[in-house]
Amino acid sequence: MGIAREPVRKATAVGDSAENVSHSTWPGNSAPLGAGYDGGGTNFALFSEIAERVDLCLIDENGEQTCIPLEEVDGYVWHAYLPTVSPGQHYGFRVHGPFDPPAGHRCDSSKLLLDPYGRAFAGDFDFGQALFSYDMAAGEDPPRAETLPMVDSLGHTMTSVVINPFFDWATDRPPKTPYNETIIYETHVKGMTQTHPGIPEELRGTYAGLAHPVIIDHLEALNVTAIELMPVHQFMHDDRLLKMGLRNYWGYNTFGFFAPHSQYAANRQPGAAVAEFKTMVRTFHEAGIEVILDVVYNHTAEGNHLGPTINFRGIDNAAYYRLVDDDRSMYMDYTGTGNSLNARHPHALQLIMDSLRYWVTEMHVDGFRFDLASTLAREFYDVDRLSAFFDLIQQDPVVSQVKLIAEPWDVGEGGYQVGNFPGLWTEWNGKYRDTVRDYWRGEPETLGEFASRLTGSSDLYEATGRRPGASINFVVAHDGFTLHDLVSYNEKHNEANGDDNTDGESHNRSWNCGVEGPTDDPDILALRARQMRNIMATLMLSQGTPMLAHGDELGRTQQGNNNAYCQDSEIAWMDWSLAEKNSDLLDFTRRVTRLRKEHPVFRRRRFFEGLPVRHEDEIGDIAWFTPAGEEMSQDDWDNGFDKCIMVFLNGEAIREPDVRGQRVVDDSFLLCFNAHEDTVEFAVPGEDYAQEWTVELDTAQPDSPADHPVRAGEEMPVPGRSLLVLRKVR
Repeated sequence: MGIAREPVRKATAVGDSAENVSHSTWPGNSAPLGAGYDGGGTNFALFSEIAERVDLCLIDENGEQTCIPLEEVDGYVWHAYLPTVSPGQHYGFRVHGPFDPPAGHRCDSSKLLLDPYGRAFAGDFDFGQALFSYDMAAGEDPPRAETLPMVDSLGHTMTSVVINPFFDWATDRPPKTPYNETIIYETHVKGMTQTHPGIPEELRGTYAGLAHPVIIDHLEALNVTAIELMPVHQFMHDDRLLKMGLRNYWGYNTFGFFAPHSQYAANRQPGAAVAEFKTMVRTFHEAGIEVILDVVYNHTAEGNHLGPTINFRGIDNAAYYRLVDDDRSMYMDYTGTGNSLNARHPHALQLIMDSLRYWVTEMHVDGFRFDLASTLAREFYDVDRLSAFFDLIQQDPVVSQVKLIAEPWDVGEGGYQVGNFPGLWTEWNGKYRDTVRDYWRGEPETLGEFASRLTGSSDLYEATGRRPGASINFVVAHDGFTLHDLVSYNEKHNEANGDDNTDGESHNRSWNCGVEGPTDDPDILALRARQMRNIMATLMLSQGTPMLAHGDELGRTQQGNNNAYCQDSEIAWMDWSLAEKNSDLLDFTRRVTRLRKEHPVFRRRRFFEGLPVRHEDEIGDIAWFTPAGEEMSQDDWDNGFDKCIMVFLNGEAIREPDVRGQRVVDDSFLLCFNAHEDTVEFAVPGEDYAQEWTVELDTAQPDSPADHPVRAGEEMPVPGRSLLVLRKVR
C-alpha cells in the first residue's frame, strides 16, 4: 500500500481561509454527480472508490482556498450541499488516498483536481512540477510513493466553475432530419470563423461567430442540414506543442466531458461559454440545421504514466483508466494518445452516458460522432458488439433517439470495424473514402467496389438491418488531405508540425495530376478542378449520408499538410477569400447538393433491389451498362482495368413510401462515369429506358448548358476523368 500525505494548502477546514469565510454544509445528495445549482445553493458530488477522504475546495477571487471535508459517502460518492454557493464559484477537489502506481492507485492530495462532471472551467495549466505526481527532474518511471513531490497545484491548474443552468430555449425544437435527407458539414468552431470578413472581429473563432448570419447563409446555400463540430468538450493544449509554438488545434485532448471549451466563447467570463453554446444551438435549430458533436470518450488529456494529474488520475485511476494487467503502473493505449478510458467500469460508463444525456437534454445537441469508437467496445481486448457500452446506448431512452455516428476503428489489434457496429449506429465509411479516391485516380480492380459504394454499401450494412443512411459517405475529413490537396499532392508535407514530416498518414490514395503542389500549368489546374468536381458530384449522388469537410467547397488548401492537428493558424483556418477566387467550385457544389435535395432517387431510404416496383413494369430500380450501352455481365465486372460504367436510376421504381405513406416518384437519371484519361464514347441505352435525355450535370463542362437533347441509342463523347449526368425527358 502506498502513502497518503496531507496536501500543501492555505486552508484545511470550513472558515479557515484567509478571509475566514464560513460555509454551512448540509448532507446533500449523491446524485447527480458534479456541481448542481438549484436556484438556492449548490450540491457537490464526486465518485471515488479508492478515496480515504475527499475535500471540496472553494477558490475565491484572490486564489485562496477554503477546503471542506465531504463527510457524507453513499456508494463511493462523496457529497454535500452548500446553500451559500452560487454560480460563478470556482472550486476543485483534493482526494486523499493511496499513491501506489504498481497497484494502479495515484491519489495525490497536493493536487487540486478538476470535477469530471464540471460544466465550466477557468484559468489554464502551466505544466510545471505542480501538475505532476513525480519528480520531473528525476524522470521516475514509474514514480514512487516515497519520492512523491507534494507540490500544490493550486494556481498552476484550471479550476472548475459552478454554472447557472437556467436558459430560455423559447420554442426550440430539434430538426430531427432523417438520414436520407441529411447532408453533414464537418467543421471547426475557430477554423470556420477566424478569417471571415463578415463576422465582427470580437466574434471570430467563437460559438457566437459560428452562429452569425453569414455562416448560416453559407450553409443554407450548400443545402447543409447538420454541422458536425470537431471537439468542443473542454480540452488541454499539451506542453510539448506549446513549447514548439503550436497548439492542440483539433481538440482531441479532452478532460471535461460536460463543459463547452471556454476558449471558443466570445464572452470570457467564467461559465459564460455554456449560455453562448446554447444560443448557438438554438440559432442553428431556427435555421433547420442540426448540431452534431465529435466526442472523444476513448481517452483523456492526462496521457500516459508520465502525464499530469488534473482529475481522473488523482480521483480513482484504476476505475477511470484501462491499466495493463501485469503492470498496473502502465496504461493500455488503444488510441495512440497514452491512455484508454476504462469502458468496462460502471462509473466510467456512467460518466460517458451522463455526458451524452447532458448534451442532449441540457445543451439540445442532435447527435454525436464517436472518435475511435472501437476503443469503447473493447470489453477485454477484442472489439465486442455485445459490449456493455452498446447495450447502454441501445436501451437509453434519450441517447438512442439521436444521431449516433461511429468512427469504426482504433489503433489496437482488430480495431478496424467498418460495417460491424450494431443496428442503431451509422458509421464513417472508410471503405467509401478509399474506393472513391482509388477510382478517380485510375486504380485498377475498383469498378465492382465502386458500384457497391455508390449504391449505399449494402454489403456492409444490410446484414445488420441497416439502411443506406448508415453509411456516412466521405472522401475528405479533418484528418488527411483537403479536397484541393488530394488532387494536388502525392506526398504529405507536414514539416510545419515539427516532427520532421514523420507524423500523419503516408498512404493517402492521392494524385497530384502531374506536378507536386502549386503550379501555373493551365492543363494541370483544369484537371485538378475537374477531379474536385468529380469527387464532389460522386459524393452527393451516392446513396447514403454525405459529409463535406469545411472549406472543400472553396478549394481550401493546407499546403499538403495532412495532419493539421496542431496548426492553429492560416494552414488550418478557412480562407474565405477563396469564395471569390474559386466561385466556380462553390457554385458547382451548391448545384450538386441542390440536385440531391430535389431528387429522392439519389437519397433513397432503402437499398436497391434490381426489381421493378410493379409487376407490370419491365424495368427495375437500377441497371448497369458498359460504355457500349450493354448491360454489365460478370466478365465486365471482373475486368480489372475497366474504368468506365453507366448506371440507370429509375425514379419511377422507388419502392419505399414517403413519410405519409404515399408513393415516391422522381425523375430517372443516367450517370456516366469515365475515370480513363482519354475521351470514351458512351452509347445511351435503348428506348426501353428513355426516348430522350437532357444533360443535368457535366463535370468536364460545368458551365455549359446542353445545346441539344440526347436520344436513345445515340453515342456521346465523355471526356477523360469526368462524370456526365443525364435526366430523362420522355
